[in-house]
Amino acid sequence: MRDPLSSTIREIKPSGIRKFFDLVSEMEDAISLGVGEPDFDTPWHIRDEGIYSLERGRTFYTSNAGLKELKEEIANYLARRIHVSYDYRTEVLVTVGGSEGIDIAMRAMLDPGDEVLIPQPSYVSYEPCTVLAGGKPVIIELKAENEFRLTPEELLEKITDRTKLLVLPFPNNPTGAIMEREDLEAIAKVIIEKDIFVLSDEIYSELSYKGEHVSITSIPGMQERTILINGFSKAYAMTGWRLGYACGPSEIISQMTKIHQFAIMCAPPTRQYAAVEALRTGDEDVAMLREAYDQRRRYLVHAFKEMGLECFEPYGAFYIFPCIKEFGMTSEEFAARFLQEEKVAVVPGTAFGDCGEGFLRISYAYSLDNLKVALGRLEDFIGRLRTEKA
Repeated sequence: MRDPLSSTIREIKPSGIRKFFDLVSEMEDAISLGVGEPDFDTPWHIRDEGIYSLERGRTFYTSNAGLKELKEEIANYLARRIHVSYDYRTEVLVTVGGSEGIDIAMRAMLDPGDEVLIPQPSYVSYEPCTVLAGGKPVIIELKAENEFRLTPEELLEKITDRTKLLVLPFPNNPTGAIMEREDLEAIAKVIIEKDIFVLSDEIYSELSYKGEHVSITSIPGMQERTILINGFSKAYAMTGWRLGYACGPSEIISQMTKIHQFAIMCAPPTRQYAAVEALRTGDEDVAMLREAYDQRRRYLVHAFKEMGLECFEPYGAFYIFPCIKEFGMTSEEFAARFLQEEKVAVVPGTAFGDCGEGFLRISYAYSLDNLKVALGRLEDFIGRLRTEKA
């Protein structure tokens, strides 16, 4: 019998995040700090709008690009929050999560062999989506001494005549790193000079703890060469709703819409009506979530200092990326042993790229009570490891 599978898909590894999530789900009394999922319920007024849309019988197809009302609110939100104007009619596409936006942007923009620059450590989907779109991933290894920010020198070193697209994953998953305006301005000069495009994944834009988030689209000359990806999962605690959006030049958005049309048709209307409510009246909810995450962030930074565990201070998202190189173990070995001995799941840094070796991703999208218990177990664990080394 012929092999039914594509050789391309055979070579793509499964997500390293899910491996530990699956293990912890089978353990009694285990605490998971592995998945980036808010522990808050979606605010009631947003859920209520989704329920109301069902009661009204709004179960029809919407236009492929999304509800007019939602696209208008997305454009209004971006004008308000990042000070960039988009035409909701031609430059906004509603997607099934930000992940779909990443996938179809690459499929719309890449020809076979086009190179995509992917700074790592970063979200697990960028590399496989590049491969599935026929592109060639080119990894830029970010450094802890630069607070995992992308520098112009690192970017220039990797650009070739085949470079088409740069993925800009900030605020960053897994490191919590951010890029400030001066960082982005330096990067933008290189992008414009080398005539490449940007896919800016800003799903954590509302979870920035060092002043207002800055989008690269607000840098002069960048809006016309950037696809902005965002969504509702993180800022509004709507992960399971699976709703996102992409904004960019109309010639790119129109082709992304074509792929979306054939693969998805449209995002479910119930979710879209709920998202309209989120954007219109959800600013206070976002501020509350951000304040809660910031409290947890500061608690973890302080706790790691008390333990003597090396870790730079993250200023975005809801992850922290401590270094565990002192223990002479791989990230995978550390995470596996920590789970087995202390029943706490964290994600090895290598799940986000080879340069994540020697680090762990710990999510603080969990209650402070759970974090305190987990950190107590971590302190016990590393205490034993240090005793073993001595």
